[in-house]
Amino acid sequence: MKSVNVNRNIIDLEYAVRGPIPQRAAKLKQQGKKIIPCNIGNPQALGQKPITFYREVLSLLENPNIINREKYLSQNPISKFENISNHAINVSEKLLANMETGLGAYTDSKGQYFIRESVAKFIDKRDNIDLSKSNLQSNPNNIFLTDGASEGAKGVLELLITDKNDGIMIPIPQYPLYSATLKRCGGTQVNYYPDEDNDWALNKEILDVSFKEGKANKIKVKAIVVINPGNPTGAILDKSSIMQVIEFAEENNLAIIADEVYQENLYGGEFISFAKAIGDKNIPLFSLHSVSKGYYGECGQRGGYLELRNPPSVSNSVLSFTELLFKVSSVNLCSNTIGQALVYLMVSPPQKGTDAFEVFTKEKETILDDLLAKATIIRKSFEEMDGMECFGKIGALYLFPRMNILPPNTTDYDYCMSLLEETGLCVVNGSGFGQKPNTHHLRIAFLPSKESLQGILSLWIDFHNKYVNQ
Repeated sequence: MKSVNVNRNIIDLEYAVRGPIPQRAAKLKQQGKKIIPCNIGNPQALGQKPITFYREVLSLLENPNIINREKYLSQNPISKFENISNHAINVSEKLLANMETGLGAYTDSKGQYFIRESVAKFIDKRDNIDLSKSNLQSNPNNIFLTDGASEGAKGVLELLITDKNDGIMIPIPQYPLYSATLKRCGGTQVNYYPDEDNDWALNKEILDVSFKEGKANKIKVKAIVVINPGNPTGAILDKSSIMQVIEFAEENNLAIIADEVYQENLYGGEFISFAKAIGDKNIPLFSLHSVSKGYYGECGQRGGYLELRNPPSVSNSVLSFTELLFKVSSVNLCSNTIGQALVYLMVSPPQKGTDAFEVFTKEKETILDDLLAKATIIRKSFEEMDGMECFGKIGALYLFPRMNILPPNTTDYDYCMSLLEETGLCVVNGSGFGQKPNTHHLRIAFLPSKESLQGILSLWIDFHNKYVNQ
């Protein structure tokens, strides 16, 4: 064939975190320019070390033949080498026994049941659920293990969108997974705008404006996406914002898609899950979590889960929503088994009294403390940049400052591309995530080492003040 028609929705979708600016950065790197990639939340690509306990367990799962050797070495240590912890050995044997067929075989399309049970227990413990109230407990049968949180979100959106008049409410700015998936499915994005000057808070008035606008355009809004802590803003939603989202969803018969993959990235803030806040209200909820963020940063391993609560009834099928989602999952057979194992480790950390606890806890605290320190250094530098403001508590892995000054006829895209060309710092323009009209932002992931930041920030400050005042 000389040419072929393809899906127009694929042609039109955009994904800024791997868009023109990162693509230009890749070319500059090939040409020998030093690049500091702050365009994506990819911790280990910027030097964050993997959690030792996780990698110990994974190494034993991948090669069970060495378990007996490690047992022997734990009893007869060789000072030259650092032994794998006994707890890692025990957990590996437990995982292999429960998996039965090891890592190389397909699992149930929802993922290993014992891992889903562990996820349910993790959720109940996280939310301080009274286990005597069975209606509030997490149900393993409504949990799907996924290749990262993205696959769970895509699965839900594919089921909800039936034509271009079906809409999903999305926070602006938003992580472009949602806009891209909606475009791919042929649905309509209905924007709502958190209050940036009020630390990106939400209220029903904000949500009502967007809902009514969608309705006026004959869009049937089916669900609202909430990202907490926020991406790209890093903002942590307070209890009032969360409860007003829930009230709004209940009043308008909407499902809630809660993207909560940054729930460990709080730096002193408080995380309130939507599952806990909804309680016994009969509101459909789809909650997402992942091993890619937090303090683990295992992005390449692609592990995550999707939890369903109060799944909506299906009007045109004898199958339930959960059964249909299982059908979709079955097409892919199952999520990858390494990712499933990491989800188990994420929700079942070493407990006090095990020989892995001390190292695990120290590594976790060091990573989170380091992230906060780096975010603080960057945010402090904004004070030296003319017209740069940053709102909200520090959360997730990002800062999303607003640029109140830009030269005439320039955009945040122009700024970020010029910043890359001149300094090698790769960030993403705010327009790639969406933003209020006539505002300009950028997103920076605070992941590079302190040494790299200290070197680049002075260059950035000089670049910025020259650029905006030209």
